[in-house]
Amino acid sequence: MTAWGKSDGETGARHHLAHHSADVAAVLIALLETPTFRARAEAAAGQPLSPQEISCLGALSFLHDIGKLATAFQIKAWHGNSGITPRGHVQCGWLWLRQDDATNALDGNALYLAQWGPDLLVWFRLIFAHHGRPVPIPDENWGRDAFAPLSGYNWRDEERSMGKALIKWFPEISDHAPPPLTHEFAHFFAGLLALADWVGSDRQVFDFIEEFDPAYWTIATQKARRHLRDIGLDTSDTRLAGPATWPLLSDHPAPRPAQRIVADVETSEKLIILEAETGAGKTEAALWRFAKLFEAEEVEALYFAVPTRAAARQLQARVNTALKRMFADPVPEAILAIPGQAKAGEALGHRLPEFRMRWDDTDEVRPARWAAEHATRFLAAQIAVGTVDQVMMAGLKVKHAHLRGAALSRALIVIDEVHASDAWMTEIQRSLVADHLALGGHAMLMSATLGSVARAAWRSEELPSLKMAQVMAYPAVWTKSECFPVHDVDTTRKTVSIQPQCGWSGSQASQLAVAAARLGARVLVIRNTVDRARETWRACADVNPELIFSLNGIPTLHHSRFAAEDRARLDARVEEALGAKRGTGGMIVVGTQTLEQSLDIDADFLITDLCPMDVLLQRIGRLHRHTRVRPPGFETAKTIVLHPGSGLDALTHMPENGLGAFGKNASLSGVYLDVPGLAATLAEVVNSPKWNIPDMNRQLVESATHPERLDQIARENGWEDYRRRVTGKAIAETQGAKLVTLDRTLEFPSLFPDDEFIGTRLGEKGAILALPEGTIGPFGHPVKTMALPVHWSLGLTGDEEVIVDGDGPLRLSVGEKQFQYGADGLTKVEE
Repeated sequence: MTAWGKSDGETGARHHLAHHSADVAAVLIALLETPTFRARAEAAAGQPLSPQEISCLGALSFLHDIGKLATAFQIKAWHGNSGITPRGHVQCGWLWLRQDDATNALDGNALYLAQWGPDLLVWFRLIFAHHGRPVPIPDENWGRDAFAPLSGYNWRDEERSMGKALIKWFPEISDHAPPPLTHEFAHFFAGLLALADWVGSDRQVFDFIEEFDPAYWTIATQKARRHLRDIGLDTSDTRLAGPATWPLLSDHPAPRPAQRIVADVETSEKLIILEAETGAGKTEAALWRFAKLFEAEEVEALYFAVPTRAAARQLQARVNTALKRMFADPVPEAILAIPGQAKAGEALGHRLPEFRMRWDDTDEVRPARWAAEHATRFLAAQIAVGTVDQVMMAGLKVKHAHLRGAALSRALIVIDEVHASDAWMTEIQRSLVADHLALGGHAMLMSATLGSVARAAWRSEELPSLKMAQVMAYPAVWTKSECFPVHDVDTTRKTVSIQPQCGWSGSQASQLAVAAARLGARVLVIRNTVDRARETWRACADVNPELIFSLNGIPTLHHSRFAAEDRARLDARVEEALGAKRGTGGMIVVGTQTLEQSLDIDADFLITDLCPMDVLLQRIGRLHRHTRVRPPGFETAKTIVLHPGSGLDALTHMPENGLGAFGKNASLSGVYLDVPGLAATLAEVVNSPKWNIPDMNRQLVESATHPERLDQIARENGWEDYRRRVTGKAIAETQGAKLVTLDRTLEFPSLFPDDEFIGTRLGEKGAILALPEGTIGPFGHPVKTMALPVHWSLGLTGDEEVIVDGDGPLRLSVGEKQFQYGADGLTKVEE
């Protein structure tokens, strides 16, 4: 029997090991033939790569599955009992290195590899990591029978065939070597090989040929080059529809000032930070920046990262529409980078057995949607919109981090709402972006409320004093070394009447909301917790149910505890009720933080709980999205900030409504912990009854986030110990993130930690329940999945059977736990 590299368990078809090895090597070389991947590889290596060096890298890639020669691996596709324990091929690869000296290995051609010096063992560590993570060398007692002889199969004969193919297809190894192995290049090559292995394992392209063909290398290279074009990893067929000027983006007569400044930044600048208020056109600025970089051949891909899945779904449709204007045929599709939700352009994908996908707009195979069909491939898409978590997966010591990082290297990374990340997330993002820029990639960070602390960290500079920070330009575009103020902002100054309200019960909030809605206002009520939102919603419905926001005629509210399918419908309905084409008349929309970003909504009156200043400004941004005639009495947008009647001191001992933390000896946990920051925000609300946006943004943010101001408030209120604990928590999160961050300036690791406990966000993850087929939700539509909060998920994995009863509010039984799902979302049934 000949050695197989790929097999089909159902049909018995096999692909010769040398052929599969050639497929992967051909893809890797084809990737390095594309200008951008070649440039990223040379940046990592610190020198140009010669054709001979690339051929040597191809030879190493050809050996990535050399462990499959082992009898203990080959028997996996054979029938009958051999008496040999089946073994994994990567570990067997390490055993193969122990079998003989180079004189006998690979028909003697291993001698050429042995001349490559002391880095050879590291090269094998890299190629044996092609399944996404380093594989440690097995101990001496592991797999003693892995290469045992077996009638009908002689692994040494097969190895000689592999050696003959190696020297025939990669003759350069006889007198050349791979490039010098820097740490950065080691990480990049490992990722590129993992990507090549994935691409080269596609049976739809590289069909199985069992008997060895000495001419197969030509076949493999032709298929590899064609397939990279088909799936978008080679973008040589992609063209902009015209010059990367403003008309490529929009029919508006001229760009806004912030957009113009972003477009004018030299394409040689790798990092841009755009600070501008909500509604300033940051998304279009990012797309214009991408078009400029694409035209200059600085990047060939785009990943647009946002904080939440809901925001990603909204933005994906927007970006996909823009691409139709920006690119000539064939126009790339924007994929939705959310695990479990296959979407490319406007088409939805449905998973089939054997990792196949059926798209609802065609019965044909669509290679260009390859990256949309698996979460690990998302960052290999030419255009993707998803959560920031997917980008962060490239920066953690988790499986396939190297593949993600190498695939992402050709892209402009845009991180929107960058201020929304906590200390843990920020540290991971900063490290990943630093590695990305070092390879020659580009990044753009966007925020309405970044603050000097975060900006100084991103730009690796000293924190300015509070006095200096408060007078810095806003809006502004920053590079690593310069600041470009945005002057002569062409939008009308946005004035908000703002006042505090002592007391924040549901009845108090509802009285304010109902009174305004009766006057014809569209009222947005944002509470910090789901419980307080429900309390407010019910109080409003008890008084004036006809004023309540509804979906399919059913009164409801907006928060995170809805099925994914219903949440998408709620998002669309909220935009319909509070968007540019809304009707007239009063309405009350109640919800939580899910309403404060990404939705294109514009209310007349905002009622919000006290929250940090950057979050408050984000919520206030929901008041000025569109130019329109406001109802009488609300010509100036109004905001009321609800705060606890007992003051803020109690929040340093016991949390309430998402603010503050537990007692002195307990660990800090909660939604918004920084009580001094909350006090600073409330002071600005009390002292300034009218806010002018964007003129006051810089002063407001710095006055509520700068350490000098927060230290002062802590001293005045006797909160020094509490502030030290909050600051210490942030430092601990930063240090903890460094332990799990993949530092590509360090040696390639020999082992990854258990990535089950490494997350892009701190804390445990809630279980995701699969609902029975045909389950109809409270709004009359099918629902498939339900995400549980962490504190309801104890003991659940998400694999449990869910029993659904009822045709009104649904009763969900999961083991001994019971939940109810109705128009107010998911609730836990307490026995």
